[in-house]
Amino acid sequence: MTDARTEAGAARSGTETDDRAIAEPATAADPGDTADAAALRARRAARRELTVAVLLALVGAAVVLSVAGRTWAEGTAPVHGSRIAVHASGNTINKAGSALALLGLAGGLAVLATRTIGRTVIGVLVTLAGLGVTVLAVQGAGDTSAVNSEAAGKAAVEGVRAVDVSHTIWPWFAAVGGALILLAGLFVVLRGRRWPGMSNRYEAPAGKAAAVKRGPVRNADLWNALDRGEDPTR
Repeated sequence: MTDARTEAGAARSGTETDDRAIAEPATAADPGDTADAAALRARRAARRELTVAVLLALVGAAVVLSVAGRTWAEGTAPVHGSRIAVHASGNTINKAGSALALLGLAGGLAVLATRTIGRTVIGVLVTLAGLGVTVLAVQGAGDTSAVNSEAAGKAAVEGVRAVDVSHTIWPWFAAVGGALILLAGLFVVLRGRRWPGMSNRYEAPAGKAAAVKRGPVRNADLWNALDRGEDPTR
């Protein structure tokens, strides 16, 4: 009698265990979820790098253009026994600096619309523009020819030279701006091929839809669709 009860209890216990196993199936980590999450993190990191590069180019160009019209050198010109104040702006000393800054600005924006080899070419151009701006700014920090020309013009006498010439801090701000453009260009050259293009958000998803795995939609799939600019509810 006791053995029968023991066997019945064991049977019920085994049945309950099986029921729980069926009701609560073991959950194992899906390798696909891990791979999708890693890919999502990589794409977000690439977009952050793209944003940093574009901001470096834009800020650098803005700094250069904002100080190009300011006084870089100043002095006095002796005219008929008196002295007239003369000064020269960055654009007066060398207009090429502003032109190169505009090239860096355009290149920073062009990075968003290009990919792979085209983006690398843009990065090289931005790098050269930044280098040129930096070199011209450093040279302008000690240039006196523009002030002498201004002195001769105001004195209306050829050969008059400015005296007591001094230079302001603005050329060094321009040099910093050029360095930012230079860094942006190098960043694009070294890392730009890994970054997404602006066209990724608008390209037809038909080719990608064929590659989607069959089965229930996971949270990672929803995040990936949002990251690509697609509507996951469709």
